[in-house]
Amino acid sequence: MRDRKSWNVPASTFAKNTFNPIRNIIENMQIVPHPDKPMIALSIGDPTVFGNLKPAPEIVEAVVEATRRGSCNGYVSSTGTEAARAAVAKYCSVEDKLELQAKDVVLCSGCSCALDMCITALCSPGQNLLVPRPGFPIYTTLAVGLGVQTKDYNLLPERSWEIDLEMLEASIDDQTAAIVVNNPSNPCGSVYTKEHLIAILEVAARNKVPIIADEIYDHFVFEGQEYHPIASLTEEVPVLSCGGLTKRFLVPGWRMGWITICDRGNVLDQEVRNGLQSLSQRIIGSNTLVQGALPTILANTPQSFFTDTLAQIQANAELSYSILREVPGLNPIMPQGAMYMMVGVDMTMFPGLKNDLELVERLISEESVFCLPGKCFDCPNYMRIVLTVPEPQLREACKRIITFCSRHHASAHVNGLAHANGHVNGCEAESLKNVEKAMVVEVKSGSE
Repeated sequence: MRDRKSWNVPASTFAKNTFNPIRNIIENMQIVPHPDKPMIALSIGDPTVFGNLKPAPEIVEAVVEATRRGSCNGYVSSTGTEAARAAVAKYCSVEDKLELQAKDVVLCSGCSCALDMCITALCSPGQNLLVPRPGFPIYTTLAVGLGVQTKDYNLLPERSWEIDLEMLEASIDDQTAAIVVNNPSNPCGSVYTKEHLIAILEVAARNKVPIIADEIYDHFVFEGQEYHPIASLTEEVPVLSCGGLTKRFLVPGWRMGWITICDRGNVLDQEVRNGLQSLSQRIIGSNTLVQGALPTILANTPQSFFTDTLAQIQANAELSYSILREVPGLNPIMPQGAMYMMVGVDMTMFPGLKNDLELVERLISEESVFCLPGKCFDCPNYMRIVLTVPEPQLREACKRIITFCSRHHASAHVNGLAHANGHVNGCEAESLKNVEKAMVVEVKSGSE
């Protein structure tokens, strides 16, 4: 028997290796809002925060009814009830392109749990996982804790954040376990065309690498765009698709996610399916009340609810884009779906600010507007804004961003120095002043 003379209780290797970049950055940021200005948080990817976007009555009533029935309070199969899994299979199937059954579905405690299970099921220590840049950092958090390396492939802002396919293919080696494809995208708000998705699948097929599809924003696309589940476009490439109620149904706290196993070529065989079932037994399944309501939610939520939600977010995207593209030093990229917009920042135009992180910190302290810096998504010289804010607050946030950028713009520095020397650069000062004046008028007037 081991002789223990003193306490020695270290954290596990897994715990020490688990690291969330966003939480780490935010927890170390100087978040001190201006005392005279109420905070406007354009940082949180939770559509329920402001109360302007709420689940449809049919969604709420389905859970109330499941509670009343009294039959959803106990343990069920760790992968979910047959009825709930069948409902997800029907919801995720695509007529004549993708036919799913209950056996192809694993219910999870939110989409992050689904991603965790997929990465754990496919990746072993020493292997690598290809992830998008910019991208949601949880992929790296989940992989690195397992001893799995992540390798970035770039998304191209000049092509509406399409994947750099050459870089993607060049990143694949004999230790690549899977490719993560996020569509529609967080943080970019991009929606891939059918042609681009097929091109991605061709890379995966040539190199015999499965895909983990993060499709939590399924169907969350703006007018004129079309969502294609990537698994519906291939007969060959195995796809583990992760989705859930979180975003489209506006209930992130209900923690209902799922994995659909799309493997028409029988590449994964039974081993991966068994692995996912074993992993699901670690937490004994997802919320049973929501499982009981799931068939009704997926079948009876009216299309008008989705249409109205998207109309609000698209209007906010168009408003923000039309305002911020006129601000010297900013380059917003118009999203096509989801609930985010990436805004490029030409840091050379703001000589008093070191990087996007300092810009965001100063924007909080001076204007009480909180955006996430591009550093959170491994994408320097950008910031991400959330588009689910009520429209009046979004207008006010844009107005404050204009004021902030005018204050810190290179022209303001030059003009301040010129004033001190008695030599004002009239043209440059007037130009910047006019931009600020015009944009403030636009924010107040409501023109888009």
